[in-house]
Amino acid sequence: MYRLLIADDEALEREGIEWIVTRMMPNTFEIVHAENGRIAIQKAYEFRPHIILMDIKMPGIQGLEALKEIQAHHPQVKMILVTAYEYFEYAKEALSMGVKEYLVKPAKRDHIVELLQRLIAEIDQDRKQRDEAFAMRDKLFQLLPLAETEMALVFMTDQVNETEVGQLADILELSIAKGCAIVLAFREMGHPPQKELSIEKKKIYETVKNAAKAYIKDRVGYVVSSMVHWHMVIFLLEKDSIRDEVLREEALGLGKKLVEDLFEHRGIDATVGIGTVRMDIEGIRRSYFEGVFASTYHKEWGSLCHFEDLTIPSEEETEGTDDPSTTDYFAERTYVELAIKGIREEREQRTWSVIDHAITFIQEKFREELSLEEVAEHVHLNPHYFSKVFKQETGETYIDYVTRLRIDEAKELIKDGQLSLKEVCYLVGYKDPNYFSRVFKKVEGVSPTEYRNQL
Repeated sequence: MYRLLIADDEALEREGIEWIVTRMMPNTFEIVHAENGRIAIQKAYEFRPHIILMDIKMPGIQGLEALKEIQAHHPQVKMILVTAYEYFEYAKEALSMGVKEYLVKPAKRDHIVELLQRLIAEIDQDRKQRDEAFAMRDKLFQLLPLAETEMALVFMTDQVNETEVGQLADILELSIAKGCAIVLAFREMGHPPQKELSIEKKKIYETVKNAAKAYIKDRVGYVVSSMVHWHMVIFLLEKDSIRDEVLREEALGLGKKLVEDLFEHRGIDATVGIGTVRMDIEGIRRSYFEGVFASTYHKEWGSLCHFEDLTIPSEEETEGTDDPSTTDYFAERTYVELAIKGIREEREQRTWSVIDHAITFIQEKFREELSLEEVAEHVHLNPHYFSKVFKQETGETYIDYVTRLRIDEAKELIKDGQLSLKEVCYLVGYKDPNYFSRVFKKVEGVSPTEYRNQL
C-alpha cells in the first residue's frame, strides 16, 4: 500500500477526500490527517508518506512554509497543493518551487483519483529505476574483485587485449599511464592439507589488502593481485598526474607498512621488492619483474629492497657472462612467467569446467522455462559474468544457444511426424505457437509448416 497524508485545517475537507479515495481506490492507501502545517511536518517525519495533499492556507505554519520544510528533508515525496480560487497566486508560487500538481476547491472526485493514479505511476517508475540502479551497483560490486584480479594479471603477463584493458581500467576508475610494482615474497608452508593452505593464503591476502587500503587511502590508484604461488603484488598507479618521486615514496612507505603488518598480525616475515616507476602497461610489467627480483635479492626474510638501488646490467650486457646475480634475476623472471602461465591455464580449465557443467544443465532443462539467472545460480556465478564467459567459451549468447537447442529438437520432432506443430511447440519449451513459428522461421528461413511440407 501507499501512504497518503491529507493536510487541511477543515476536518470536513480531510474526511471528504479520504472518503473519495477509500471508496474509488480501495486497498490502495494508508491515510493519516494533519490539521495544520506544524503537524503536517511532524507527520511527514513519522509517517514518511508517498503523497501529501496540502492545503495552501492553514493557521500557524501555512502550506508553503510546510512544503519547504518537508521538501528539504523528504525530496522524494509527491506534493499536491489544494487551494481555493482566491489563493491561486500561492499555488503559482508553489509551482515555481517544483510542485507540479494542484487541486482547486471544490475538487471533483474523478480529478482527485486521476491525479493520485498518475502520481502512483510516477512512484512505481521511480522505484523501478531505483531498484535497477541498486541492482546495477550490486553487479558492479560483485565484478570489481574479478576486474581487479584480471587487471593485475594484465600487468603480470604479456597477453594483452587493448580493448579489454581499457574496459577494466574504466570499471576500476584507474589510470594505467604510469605506475610501479610492490612484490611480496612469502615462505612456503611445506605440504599442509589443501584446505588449510587455502585458508592461510586467504588470510595473507586479506591482511595485505587491508593494509594497502588503510595506508594508501585515495592518494594513488592501486591494484592488488591474488597469490601467485608464494608471491603477491600491489601495483601503485598514477593519480592526478602525480610526480614519479611521490609515487616512489608511496611505494616505499607502503612496502615498510606491509612488512610490519604481516609480522605483527600474521607472524610472517615477508620480503618486499619494489620496482621502478615506469610508463604504460609494458613499463609497469617491467617494474613487476624488477620487484620480483628485488624481493629475493638479499635472501633475508623480512627485508625490503628497491630495484632502483641495485646495479643490474641489461640482458644484452650480460650475454655470455656468468654473473650469478643477473642469472638469478632472469631465472626468477622465467619462474614468475611460468607460474602466471600455469595460473591462466588452470583458470581457463576451471572456467571451461564450469561452462561444461552449465551446458549439461541447459541440455537437461531447455524444454522448460529456463532463464540465464537460473543457470548462473546453478553454477554459482554472477549472471553478468556468466553471460560474458558463456559467450567467450561457446561463441554463442545464452539465448542463441537455447534457441538452437529448441529448434534442432523441433526439427527432429517434425521429421518424426507423430505430433502436431502445436504439440511440438510446447514440447520444446515455447508456450505461444505464433512466437515459436516466428523464431523457427528466423533460424531456419522457413516456417514450421513450410519445413514440414518440404520433407
